[in-house]
Amino acid sequence: MRLLRGGARSACGAMRTEWPPGMIVAMRYRKLGKSELTVSEVGLGSWLTFGGGVVGDQAVACVHRALDVGITFIDTANVYSGGAAEAFLGEVLKDRPRDSYVLATKVYFPMPSGERGLSAAQIRKQLDDSLRRLRTDHVDLYQCHRYDAETPLAETMAALTEAVRQGKTRYIGLSEWTPAQISAALALPRVERFASSQPQYSMLWRAPEAEVFPLCAREGIGNVVWSPLAQGILSGKYQPGRPPPASSRAASATMGGFLGGRMSDAVLASVQRLVPIARDLGISLPQLAIAWVLRRPEVSSAIIGATRPEQVEENAAASGVVLDDGVLRRIDAALGPAAS
Repeated sequence: MRLLRGGARSACGAMRTEWPPGMIVAMRYRKLGKSELTVSEVGLGSWLTFGGGVVGDQAVACVHRALDVGITFIDTANVYSGGAAEAFLGEVLKDRPRDSYVLATKVYFPMPSGERGLSAAQIRKQLDDSLRRLRTDHVDLYQCHRYDAETPLAETMAALTEAVRQGKTRYIGLSEWTPAQISAALALPRVERFASSQPQYSMLWRAPEAEVFPLCAREGIGNVVWSPLAQGILSGKYQPGRPPPASSRAASATMGGFLGGRMSDAVLASVQRLVPIARDLGISLPQLAIAWVLRRPEVSSAIIGATRPEQVEENAAASGVVLDDGVLRRIDAALGPAAS
């Protein structure tokens, strides 16, 4: 596998080192904002996969491969597969030293019982339920999956602060809050500050660059971004004018419903124009997409989803890949209006 890493700069615009075939290269790590947490540049997520779309030995193999290649940041949520994703991870990780990985989960969306939101009562109950399913006495990061307009922000922040001071979570985070909502939480006195933000971010979805990233940089908040491959579209597996491969997420009844209008021929054609850029650099298209996300210093980790252990290893190899300005310009030209 040829990767762009520390070494001689290639004519294509990236750092290149030749690695022996089959060699597992070293993962790199970053601080999560101003917190004491260190996370792997590539993290493993569980949305639509573990406990649901990917089952049995295949799911177990994905987690084991992630840990083997140096992925230490593992992200889940209480709502994923109605709690089954957390239960799956609790079983797979139960024999691993607790300090060998960074575990994050979330709260907000309705559970099968109908319970939802960020009230103090729900945060207390859902966190305890998550810890039980995950078979641990604490998580490293407890995140508000969305903003709860029906609960006073002060109540939410007080409950999260209580969770930190009780030792049930080391840090707190948020996902997909607006800059105004983040700022309002940071302005409250005598509460824990957010350590992380989890926005969607990819070559095709760049909205956090405008306000969220600058705000997080000023406030010392790290970003653990989700869907860096735009739910697989940036893998290059989808061809314009053709049905999706039978084994792909887009063809899956359980995992394909969130792709929406991104599967247009115009978008897929623009993604195909990225293929020769990746080829010139000696890397895969998924590695190019993840390296593009990691180029931002505000990003602490890019969360991937995987259905096969080989995907985990390939995506992990994007850690440390450096893209120069010439490559970035080629990417923008290839995508054109598909990048928003």
